[in-house]
Amino acid sequence: MAFDIQMIKRVYENLESRVKLTKNILSRPLTSSEKILYAHLWEIKLAKKYSRGIDYVDFAPDRIACQDATAQMALLQFMQAGKPKVAVPTTVHCDHLILAKEGAVNDLKNANNVSAEVFNFLESVSNKYGIGFWKPGAGIIHQVVLENYAFPGGMMIGTDSHTVNAGGLGMLAIGVGGADAVDVMAGMPWELKFPKLIGVKLTGELNGWTAPKDVILKVAGILSVKGGTGSIIEYFGPGAKSMSCTGKGTICNMGAEVGATTSTFGYDLSMERYLRATGRDDIADAANNVKEHLTADPEVYKDPEKYFDQVIEIDLDSLSPHINGPFTPDLATPVADMSEKAKKEKWPLKVEWGLIGSCTNSSYEDLSRAASIAKQAVDKNLKTKAEFGINPGSEQVRYTAERDGLIGIFQNLKAKIFTNACGPCIGQWDRKGADKEEKNSIIHSFNRNFSKRADGNPNTHAFVASPEMVTAVAISGKLDFNPITDTLINEDGKEVRLDAPKGLELPPKGFDFEDNGFVPPSDNSSDIEVVIKKDSQRLQVLEPFEPWDKKNLFNAKLLIKAYGKCTTDHISMAGPWLRYRGHLDNISNNCLIGAINAFNKKTNLVKNQITGEYGGVPEVQREYKKAGIKTIVVGDQNYGEGSSREHAAMEPRHLGVMVVLVKSFARIHESNLKKQGMLALTFSNENDYDLIHEDDTFNFIDLKEFSPEKPLKIEIIHSDNSKDEISVNHSYNTQQIKWFKEGSALNLIKKGKFQLKTKST
Repeated sequence: MAFDIQMIKRVYENLESRVKLTKNILSRPLTSSEKILYAHLWEIKLAKKYSRGIDYVDFAPDRIACQDATAQMALLQFMQAGKPKVAVPTTVHCDHLILAKEGAVNDLKNANNVSAEVFNFLESVSNKYGIGFWKPGAGIIHQVVLENYAFPGGMMIGTDSHTVNAGGLGMLAIGVGGADAVDVMAGMPWELKFPKLIGVKLTGELNGWTAPKDVILKVAGILSVKGGTGSIIEYFGPGAKSMSCTGKGTICNMGAEVGATTSTFGYDLSMERYLRATGRDDIADAANNVKEHLTADPEVYKDPEKYFDQVIEIDLDSLSPHINGPFTPDLATPVADMSEKAKKEKWPLKVEWGLIGSCTNSSYEDLSRAASIAKQAVDKNLKTKAEFGINPGSEQVRYTAERDGLIGIFQNLKAKIFTNACGPCIGQWDRKGADKEEKNSIIHSFNRNFSKRADGNPNTHAFVASPEMVTAVAISGKLDFNPITDTLINEDGKEVRLDAPKGLELPPKGFDFEDNGFVPPSDNSSDIEVVIKKDSQRLQVLEPFEPWDKKNLFNAKLLIKAYGKCTTDHISMAGPWLRYRGHLDNISNNCLIGAINAFNKKTNLVKNQITGEYGGVPEVQREYKKAGIKTIVVGDQNYGEGSSREHAAMEPRHLGVMVVLVKSFARIHESNLKKQGMLALTFSNENDYDLIHEDDTFNFIDLKEFSPEKPLKIEIIHSDNSKDEISVNHSYNTQQIKWFKEGSALNLIKKGKFQLKTKST
């Protein structure tokens, strides 16, 4: 039986009437995304025709999921909200704080020792506030959610950008910052700018070496890392129906890499099969009763150009396997073109590591298809030329795969089986020799491949492909290996070819586990105490941010002008810094240390305008804060791309940065900045970025007139006393301006000043 089945049934009971109301309002057929959006309005009586990409709308998500790295800060914030229990079903998953090094057994044991303080905090705070807790080793949050909590037609938010994985089961699942999650935990509405809609029509059927991963690798190449910003991607067509549920999840999951708000598929038979296979017949039965409302109206998919803002068509019959990268997930290369391209770009052709699993490609089907290649290698007397590692998605998947012999096949190929956790995907990888910073190539089925992402080495060229392609390339040890056309020489000196992968959508004997790692919350939490040691280096009770002083901002200094790509990894690195995710002051020592200074093209080296000397970004900023000087950060396009981590907003705020001014923002990061009471601004004229010099001073001359849709003026004073006046834009509405004035959205909740509306029943 499913978790929270009564909540799910209530969603379905209200669905038909809400869809009918929406059709009356819009006077047209609806996409699947629109049905879910309108069905989850905070106040259905206020429903109207919302303008895509313009109107801010209040929603009522059905549930929340938090991973352990971000959950710390989210729950520390929730503890300040004064609520006895979370208002909607919420779970915490311990998957990030497990370092991949020796293998599952030793790595998990080490994590439970090193991070015991954090895990105990998360379990106790979950127990106290009615939150479901998943222990270390239980699995990666998004796979666990897909197996246990996702349901067609639902809406959920999660404190991880890859929450979108649940779109594979027909949800609108959206990654948010912790402050957004806290609002919903506290019983508040969740605000989102009404998304635009991108339709992707899939025709034909996947075949041979082509996998669901190749669909999103192709889409990433079409849209780029920011092409989906502010949009929901909805997949449809005969090709969509022919895919497995977990394959759909893979596609939705990596949609985060094109900046999309989320991605989804309409309900179909593959979802029903997956629900029943994972013991949720009650959801499948309930969904079947309203299935016409769990996908788009037929007219939409018949004539999609009328209903979507953009339509992309991909023929799966002719789709080629892809390898994307390095250093960005949208650099798409068909495998047949990799040899020529790699040689031209001088990418290292020798592949040192192949890694499969992670939250996007760790299903039973993924492992079975990769195992079919691994078994061929063993049978044909091939040995992997690269090291090979596997991160199963959940204990349920791992246990079932071991029972069915898949894990044994990988072990026969000398693969290292890591914990059911994120591991190398998020920089939790103690890779031998990475500290030498040698130029090398790796290939993985993970989503992100930014510089330093996996192993901390800026010269590691990371490429993204399907698990089966990763397996083949790892066996060959060559980046330019094309298993469709190329042969290999085995240990007997014979020429052999790998056949196309074969796999199973679902385990024939069903899923199984001995201990799935779930710990339910206590029914009586009144006596539960959440303990945080005063001298803890891992956890720190939060202090409220100061409200705005209601004055124009004068004499602000430039902290850093970031050059080029500046992701949340650049703003707040993961890897070894994950240990401080619950301690704001300690983790602030990594603030912007990965951003490239536009004036010297170096990282973590900026000019201190107080002393005239150069120093690390956090150190310089702490001196500004000590001197009572507000600062500004300037950035380029798509600033804050990548993870949902709100630390990238909280750290600069904690250190005294007041303004972030960029050419454009990634959606989640912009929202996080707003929630923490910062000014998130964009150049009215992008070329004004070039006007900013290293030792500039900034005067915000009309900040006291801060209001929706009204640009602000900034006076830039240069060192020679010359001036430039520029106009900057913002996307703040009335409510968000209140966050700025009060110092943060959380301050409003604590003071009881949050504009709370009555939720529809």
